Amino acid sequence: MLNLLYAATDINLQPSGQFSQLGNLTIGGIVSGLIRFILVVAALVFFFILVIGGIRWIASGGDKAQTEAARNQITAALVGLVIVFAAWAIVQLINTFFGINIFQLTIPSAV
Repeated sequence: MLNLLYAATDINLQPSGQFSQLGNLTIGGIVSGLIRFILVVAALVFFFILVIGGIRWIASGGDKAQTEAARNQITAALVGLVIVFAAWAIVQLINTFFGINIFQLTIPSAV
């Protein structure tokens, strides 16, 4: 019985194999990865909204109301894309001028 208890307390909980890099996760790495993920997802969403607006414009068949709705959707998608790329450009400017790379963020520890 004692051997069973000793074997149960000798469990290695460190990730191994393809998950071994999970042991190196930091809050800064998670935040920077989340920022990159949000920028990519936002750009893809606005791109697909743009494509759908173009398809709606083509399928409108000359109807003024549908053409105007498609034009408004395309305008909104373009504004969204401009905002996403402006956010990316601002992050790059912060990196250039201040040396703070938000895409590879390291947060200093208190210890």
